[in-house]
Formats: sequence, structure tokens, C-alpha cells
Amino acid sequence: MADSSDYLQTLTEVLNARTEWLEKSELPKLKEAFRTFHTAFVALNKLFLKKGLINEDPYKNEVKIGELEVPKAGPFADTDYKDEYSLRLSSYDNQLDFLVNFYQFSVEFLTMEKIKRILGLVRFIDWTRLSNNSDVPNNKAMMEILNSAKAGADPLSASVINESLSNLNKTTGSILSYLKLVSDYNRESYKLDLRTNVLSTLTPSEVSVIPTIRKKFAVAMPGRPFYTDLVEEVIKEDSNTGKPLRENVLKQMAVPDNKPKTVAPQIIFKNILIEGLNAIGSAGPIMTEVGVKLGENAALMENRKNSFWDKLKRVIQQMLNKDPEPTIFNVEYMDPIKGVIVRERVDFAQFRSEMDRKNRTLTALASRSGGAFAKMQTMNEGQLMVLLEKNIREVQTIHKILGALDDFFKIEADQNDRDKIKGIKPELATMKNAIVKANQRRHEYSAQKEEEEQMKKLGITTVH
Repeated sequence: MADSSDYLQTLTEVLNARTEWLEKSELPKLKEAFRTFHTAFVALNKLFLKKGLINEDPYKNEVKIGELEVPKAGPFADTDYKDEYSLRLSSYDNQLDFLVNFYQFSVEFLTMEKIKRILGLVRFIDWTRLSNNSDVPNNKAMMEILNSAKAGADPLSASVINESLSNLNKTTGSILSYLKLVSDYNRESYKLDLRTNVLSTLTPSEVSVIPTIRKKFAVAMPGRPFYTDLVEEVIKEDSNTGKPLRENVLKQMAVPDNKPKTVAPQIIFKNILIEGLNAIGSAGPIMTEVGVKLGENAALMENRKNSFWDKLKRVIQQMLNKDPEPTIFNVEYMDPIKGVIVRERVDFAQFRSEMDRKNRTLTALASRSGGAFAKMQTMNEGQLMVLLEKNIREVQTIHKILGALDDFFKIEADQNDRDKIKGIKPELATMKNAIVKANQRRHEYSAQKEEEEQMKKLGITTVH
């Protein structure tokens, strides 16, 4: 067997450099691609729910995820086709959300086992090969839903469908490319560990005997899977005729040097802020649904005021041309910053009016076309930041009061009416998610701007 000590040292240096390159360059792009992928799917899913093509999952927000798990992909009975596929899509959405917002995008964390899970999630629906003739259950079901959604679709719905499918198709290719980079790195890192921890302890006659290697592997690298194909690659590469194979590995693992080191990649900061405004704008449609439920709950509460004296009081007010007394609900909530209970009098009619006005603003911000989007394109970064912070703050305030009203109605309703009170916990969770995503964009913008300032101080020019 050829002496491989020089090769091990060189390979270690090359892999260390590649780790740094993946962490700083490629893995952030992978996370961004997944964020775009998930956003596109969410837009489609909301459209399907709105059109009644799939069912709402009542337990969606109660799911606790500890690790990625690919939803069911096998055939399902026609009798429960809609319910089953609705649950699959709900699980798919939850898994993608967990991946984007809670998964670690680092070389150490993304092991070969975790990459397999991610690949299963990416291929749960093959957005690059959707067709009416597909034999894959999830692809076939998706095409049937898409065809129904496209039939007689209004221009806005058609735009959502086309843009979402385009983004899902494009990002699938990008995601698979980035995952291959990490997977290839993991293979060579695994082989390096195998050489260092296992093969280095064997005699020359043992280093090509796989059963012997397997026994030593179980002791030296406990808990790690044994990949026979990678062991065979190492044996070939470390043989007397393996020099070309080793050189090819070093070539493949070398960090590409395509750009001058003193030039930073282009960052379009305005787009980050606009994406944040799109994210907070997604809370608009939810507020419409919440408003309907709260109106019905408030009406139930007001129906309690139907005694003789209540009715007489309202008649006298009408005779005197006086405006009816406002409906006031005394609610309370926890101030998350001060950690104290805050009590507030909510004029319900005024609050609903404010919600309606805010809803119109948010709906405009969520659109990626039209007058509001065109105006955002003309605004500078400072103006966009002020607009984003203002809308996040206002939606947070509305979200806080909505939660307090939800608790108030459930507690204060008469015993006979409590089963009629409509809860809004799922809608509140969706609004909270919009706030979180908008804040993520706001923090990302601030971090990127700070990094750019540091690079300027170091004399590194940013490409524009």
C-alpha cells in the first residue's frame, strides 16, 4: 500500500478550507433557497385552502417537531383522498417551517443521515416533474388540485400559482446542488476519519479486509454508520495504483477561486426589507377571518343586554337622536417587556375599524405587484425600514389585543353560550408567524448592513 501520510495532511488542510467555504458561502445560500421554497409552497397552500380544495388541519399548530420527518408519500384510498392529502400537505408545511426556522445550517450538523431526511422532504412532491400522467401519488394529487385551482382562476390567483410553481421548480434545482456539495464533503470527511481512527491501527494485511475493518470500526467509531461503499473507495484510493484517485479527490474538494478575495458579493438590501414588508403583509387576510369571528362573539356578549331597562334605554336614546353607547370590553394581557399585567378598555367598534384599515394596508404590502409594490421599489432603505418597523409594531399591538379579547370572550360568556364562542388561536399563531418572519428580515438587514460597514473599514469593496 502506498504511503499516504502526505496525502492525509493535504486532505485535512483541503477539507478544513472547504468547511470554512461551505459555512460562509454555500450554506447561507442553501437556507435562503429553502426560505424561498417554503414561501412559494405556503402561497399555494393558502390558495388551495381558500378555494376549499383541501381541508384545514385543526391540529396543525399543536404539532411538536423534534426532528425532520418526511410525510407519507405512498398511495391512499380514494374514499379519504381529500382528508389524507390535506393532512400530508399540512405536515409538509410544518416540516418545511421547522427546517427553515429551527434547523442548523452548518457542516457539522448536516450529517449524511440528516441530508437524507432533507432530500426526502425536497422530493416529497417533485415540483420539477409535475404532470397529469404522473404515477407518483403525491405528484398526481398535486396536479389534480392545481388543475382545479387554475380552472376559472382570477388574475391574482393565476399569478400566485404561476409564480409559486416557478419558484418551487427553480429552488429545487438550487437546493439539490447545495446539498450535493455538503454530501460530497461528508463522504470525504468520513473517509478521512476512517483512515485516521481505523485504518491507521491495522496491519498492512488487514487494511483491505472489510470484515476486519468493520470490527475495528465498531470500537473506534461507535455510533456512526458503517458505509461499505466508502470503505471500498478508501481501499482503492490508498492502493499502489490509487494516486490518480487521490488527486481527483483533492481537486474536487479544493475551494473554487472564482472571485477576487477583496470583493464582497452583491447584496440588494432593499429586497430584504421589501421581503419583510411582504411577510408582515401576509397577516392581512388572517385579520379578515378574525374580524368575522370576533364580531359574532361580540354579538353574543351584547345579547345579554336585553332586559326591559336595556331596551327602554335604547329607545330613549333613539328618541333623543343620541348615538348608542360604545361597546367596551375590559381586557387584560401580560406586557412581555415589563412582565406585568396590563388592563385595557377596548372600544370594540373602534378597534374593528382600525383592524379593517390595517387589513387594507397589509393586503397591499403582501402583493408583489400593483401600486404599493411599485412605490416600495422607489423608496430608499431608510424609508423602507421605518415602514417595516411601523407595521411590525402595529400588528404586534393588534395581535396582543386580539389574544386578550379571545381570552375575555371565553371567560365572560354565559355558560350556555360558551360553546358558541369561536376561538382564534390558529389565526393568532399564523399572525405571530408573520411577525416573526418580518422581524427576521429586519434583523437580517441590520446584520448585513453592519457587516458591510465592517468590510468597508477593512478596505473591502462591495459589488453594486
